[in-house]
Amino acid sequence: MDIRKFVVGCYDDEEVLFPAVKKVRKAGYKIHDVYTPYAVHGLDKALGLRETRIHTAGFIYGMVGLTTALSFISWILAIDWPLNIGGKPHFALPAWIPIMFELTVLFSAIGMTLTFCYLCQLAPFVKKHHFHPRATDDLFVMVIECTTKTNVQEAQNFLTGTGAKEVNVQLAETGWWLGTYDKDRKIFEVGKEAISA
Repeated sequence: MDIRKFVVGCYDDEEVLFPAVKKVRKAGYKIHDVYTPYAVHGLDKALGLRETRIHTAGFIYGMVGLTTALSFISWILAIDWPLNIGGKPHFALPAWIPIMFELTVLFSAIGMTLTFCYLCQLAPFVKKHHFHPRATDDLFVMVIECTTKTNVQEAQNFLTGTGAKEVNVQLAETGWWLGTYDKDRKIFEVGKEAISA
């Protein structure tokens, strides 16, 4: 596992968090991520994140679903097993519209969901490090990734100066891993002891 050092700052209000994010970026620190208990409008722009392209992926998945429905239905009803139902033509496109619509929506929804889970590394068996247990409850948590040039004490003091109520240093895995939290937490506890020593 690639374990790195992070400085974690906790804020109790989003009105304090926004100026803090701007100050941290202006100071040149590398923000790993910001964890909030609810979606905060405009935080992605404050962090300098580019716009997501999941809507483009949804359009592509929808077109794949539409093409699949049209080609499969036309092959079955016009080529492989044509039936004369009340004199209706074999290629009866208006009758197929509901099925084509449903497959378009189905492919788009499932495709975007799987893409989102892949990009965010979300799955029942995937484990990620939690920087603070209250990050999904009532705290706004900003995580700064330490590089070789980062002075940890200065970063802690800087976060405190921006209004952070709690600041600490953690060793954490940046990606995801397979396993359980109870076994892997020992690694991070040893890392915390090494930092405090």
